[in-house]
Amino acid sequence: MTITTRARGRKRDERDEYVDVLIVGAGISGIGTASRLKSRLPDKSFLILDARENIGGTWDLFRYPGLRSDTDAQNFGYESKPWRGERALADGSEILGYLQETVAENNLAPHLRLGWKALAAEWSSEQGLWTVQLSRSASAEASTVQCRWLFGATGYYDHEEGHRPHFETEERFQGQIIHPQHWPDDLDYTDKKVVIIGSGATAITLVPAMAPDAAQVTMLQRSPTYVISLPSRDVLTVTLQTLLPEALSYRAIRRINRDRLAVIYALSRRYPDLMRALVRWTNKRALPKGYPVDEHFRPHYNPWEERMCFARDADFFKAISDGSASVVTGQIARFTEHGVKLTTGDHLEADIIVTATGLRMMPLRAMALTVDGAAIDVADTVIYKSMMLSGVPNFAFAFGYTNAAWTLKVDLVAEHLCRLLAHMDSAGQAVATPVANDPTLELTPMVDFRAGYVQRAMDTLPRRGSHGPWSMEQDYRMDRDRLLQGPLEDPALRLSSVDQKNHLPKVS
Repeated sequence: MTITTRARGRKRDERDEYVDVLIVGAGISGIGTASRLKSRLPDKSFLILDARENIGGTWDLFRYPGLRSDTDAQNFGYESKPWRGERALADGSEILGYLQETVAENNLAPHLRLGWKALAAEWSSEQGLWTVQLSRSASAEASTVQCRWLFGATGYYDHEEGHRPHFETEERFQGQIIHPQHWPDDLDYTDKKVVIIGSGATAITLVPAMAPDAAQVTMLQRSPTYVISLPSRDVLTVTLQTLLPEALSYRAIRRINRDRLAVIYALSRRYPDLMRALVRWTNKRALPKGYPVDEHFRPHYNPWEERMCFARDADFFKAISDGSASVVTGQIARFTEHGVKLTTGDHLEADIIVTATGLRMMPLRAMALTVDGAAIDVADTVIYKSMMLSGVPNFAFAFGYTNAAWTLKVDLVAEHLCRLLAHMDSAGQAVATPVANDPTLELTPMVDFRAGYVQRAMDTLPRRGSHGPWSMEQDYRMDRDRLLQGPLEDPALRLSSVDQKNHLPKVS
């Protein structure tokens, strides 16, 4: 996009608070970035802002039964802080505790500004600053913070509302309809008939968590998903933890798990029929003899075109095998007073219906961005080095992998940001702006992924380029080489200084 420049901006008010870096989001991305800033650039001032009253983001927001990570815990943890839990797939409460420990160990509490939402951010080229308008979530109180750098750590979905399609005559249903993003603390599903609509990671987790107490749990899916089992305790992980010092074993386990998942992903994309057959074989072994595997576990897409779902210790398949849970594949015709009517005429009775229908993707759109008075539509921008936007100065963000642990990308982006800030300080530069002026650049969607939450938001996302620093692949090794070892300066990144009279002292 073309951004007009007026070289004007809101004049600095001495009452405004100033920090070198303002991090928006106190979840896994924000805390990880803040920890890296604290250790790598201790002289930089920063704030971590979050609209919620607690840290943790996803892991504080979601409260549904069985909440856990969907990648191995070692890679879901930060590189700098070993994961000490025993489970291969960590529970949500374990992850939240890990984040709380990270805050305490790095003394990040004084840098937290919880309960405040970033509404808008305006960049002034004259000042070389962002002015961010804040609103107190619990009141009408407003505030303003100015910063040299703005970092988006808000994840990729809307914390206020999930994706919730309307179902025909749903108002007739006499039981409870619940979205996992808004799980009631006092929900009692003991001896209740539960229908879970959906077949993604949330549904695969909910089924075995609710089945022991509910009268019956039925997962109603429109189409099948790939589901594979993972043990809760990995033998190799336990062995390495026993034989090696903690730091060494943690690095080794992370690398082994990364490489293992990368091989599975590569094989899935290169030999989809082979991987499809392998998943089907494992599913057939985990289910009762004669179970209609192809009806309920044969997706219409290739492996890893959408994210695979993991069943810890085959708990999902065990619930089906012991009869406490079942899977139905079909289309919803309408809701009734006592359940769900399918287009086949079958009726699923329910006391509780859980709409595990997905998320509303909303990366980088939680606050309005303007540059010198010109509104920025992130869909018109191009991603630079997987972490900045073309035409937007001093703005970075974290967006994790779709085929690996989210935190792997957070670590890389945070380290590159620290490298870039240190380099700019040594060179006397204050402003970094990616400029996408390569006429040979071909633009494609940011994420090549079939998942519904991605497809629904595709038109609102930035674009990626065909080559150079504008490319964005789901490849940890490529990003590691680019962000950790690669050069900081690039013809596509314009560095400039700001008049010293506008330099602002740090405010503690």
